[in-house]
Amino acid sequence: MKNPSLNTSACPFIHLRLHTEYSITDSIVRIDDAVTRAHRERMPAIAITDLGNLFGAVKFFKEAGSRGIQPIIGCDVWIENERNRDQPSRLLLLCRDQSGYLNLCQLLTRAYRENTWRGRAELNRSWLARRDGAGSTDGLIALSGALQGDIGQAILQDDLKRATALAQAWTADFPGAFYLELQRVDGEQRDRHEALVGASLRLAEALDLPVVATHPVQFMARDDFKAHEARVCIARGEVLGDKRRARVFTADQYFKSADEMRALFADIPEALENAVEIGKRCHFAFTLGKPRLPNFPTPGGESIEAYFFDAAKAGLEKRLAFLYADAARRDQERPRYQSRLEYEIKTIVHMGFPGYFLIVADFISWARDNGVPVGPGRGSGAGSLVAYSLGITDLDPLQYDLIFERFLNPDRVSMPDFDIDFCQEGRDRVIDYVKQKYGAESVSQIATFGTMAAKAVIRDVGRVLGMGYNYVDSIAKLIPNQLGITLKVAMEAEPQFGEKRKSEEEVRPQTVFGGNDRLGHP
Repeated sequence: MKNPSLNTSACPFIHLRLHTEYSITDSIVRIDDAVTRAHRERMPAIAITDLGNLFGAVKFFKEAGSRGIQPIIGCDVWIENERNRDQPSRLLLLCRDQSGYLNLCQLLTRAYRENTWRGRAELNRSWLARRDGAGSTDGLIALSGALQGDIGQAILQDDLKRATALAQAWTADFPGAFYLELQRVDGEQRDRHEALVGASLRLAEALDLPVVATHPVQFMARDDFKAHEARVCIARGEVLGDKRRARVFTADQYFKSADEMRALFADIPEALENAVEIGKRCHFAFTLGKPRLPNFPTPGGESIEAYFFDAAKAGLEKRLAFLYADAARRDQERPRYQSRLEYEIKTIVHMGFPGYFLIVADFISWARDNGVPVGPGRGSGAGSLVAYSLGITDLDPLQYDLIFERFLNPDRVSMPDFDIDFCQEGRDRVIDYVKQKYGAESVSQIATFGTMAAKAVIRDVGRVLGMGYNYVDSIAKLIPNQLGITLKVAMEAEPQFGEKRKSEEEVRPQTVFGGNDRLGHP
């Protein structure tokens, strides 16, 4: 099914292979920069296909949508080489629809949990095989990987019989959704790329397969190449000037314009047309802002709202008995507590979060009953009397005049967030309990991406450029000791940066990165 809303009449090409900074070790493309360029090029759609992960997918989806560009979610995946684990191949997977996205998530999760090798999460080829007319490839489009795919590797080894068998197998596993990928990347391997293009075209004709033109984008402009190489060296612990280090990338792997791609593949127009055609076929969209929680099991099939109400009421009585030992004083204070509790319950039920409160209360109760220390409560969640009544927090919000609306506000619908501190020695036991009760497929730990601090960037870039430590350290020390400061802000705040850029050749962008100070503005 094609995307009827995608207007491709004004653009002859769509980028389908693009790594962003979420590829960690091999790209410096920022998502907003890529979307801005696609908008400028009047590309109606663009894909991001980070290496082995979907970390940037939601950010990309939001950014592209804000500019009126159709986001295509994909991934450049490793395929395990059972003959030699150190020589895996690559395959590009693009999500056509919801089922494709879910299948891709399952494949990547399985790779990370079951099949990592030297830091790579690899897909086993058998996971992609269709059985009884169905399989984990539903909703996905596959591109062969060009030079890095198994078909390309077989062709370049003059093993046309194996290349043919591989192409037939991939076609069977991705019915109507497998394309031979063509690339023309200038650099040391240009001749190999061109030889592969010719052989791929002959194979496509013999097997009646479609071809598609792609370009492996690793940075935005040609001038970014040296900055990109510095980033690669930082990740690999290498020095930029080391003549023995592997040169995997070339200066040609920048974000080419639609006109550049049209000129590059002028002799194979159908390859350009198929890139646009694939864009039409992809119409997956995230549903954001809608919490997806496992069902909390209530005794006797009682409704979640009724059970939540009863549990909060009972919990409040226990708290009041603790707070006010004197029965008369307790009766005197109860009305204001009950009024606040009923208001909170009404708000929580209206916003659809009673199950969330019960789930959190459940695993906190389990932790306390099983010897895992739990903090008394932190953040805006401490302002909830319901949380206090259910044992999620140990702070009476009325005693400290804490405001519930800071935590949950019916005028600003968002998932409430409890900040819960578990002892690090028992945290894994709590996670295991939650997995066992609600299912491992319902539990995930969140990864956090951090950017390099300004001083660390200076020192790391200086190291990969081969500069002396003392000199680099003297520059790093110019950065003010301000939490979260960026290089851009530091250079504006410290006049000595400007003076050094004018007077010292080693610091000038023209010297360091050929006129481009891409790494100077994180």
